[in-house]
Amino acid sequence: MIDKLIALAKKHWDIVTYGFFGVLTTAVNWLVYFSCLNWLELYASVSNVIAWVISVAFAFVTNKYFVFQSRSWAARVLWPELGKFLGTRISSLIVEEALLLLLADILGWDGNWTKIAVFGVVIIINYVGSKLLVFRKREM
Repeated sequence: MIDKLIALAKKHWDIVTYGFFGVLTTAVNWLVYFSCLNWLELYASVSNVIAWVISVAFAFVTNKYFVFQSRSWAARVLWPELGKFLGTRISSLIVEEALLLLLADILGWDGNWTKIAVFGVVIIINYVGSKLLVFRKREM
């Protein structure tokens, strides 16, 4: 049974590590978001942008190195990856911001619960973008 679990984890290592570092990235994002929203009393959409900038920087490094094992930091590899990564994350940010703006800031839903509710959509957009566009395996 343990051997089967280990084999399954190895087969889907990118998903396992994406989940692990995704939890850490989410912790960074939510810590910053909830601090800005509740302590600094900023708007939900503003709090989200601040949290996004910090957590995306963390996510890029962990996704690049640990999840998708793109180990080159050469400019010819780094800059295209970073550009595509930011493009993917900006796409998910736009979706998340639109939902937060509509649901929390305009309709008055609780910003804490709204942030949690739209989280699943963001995860899917980010994983698919990173796997298929940003850090895809290249033929040598």
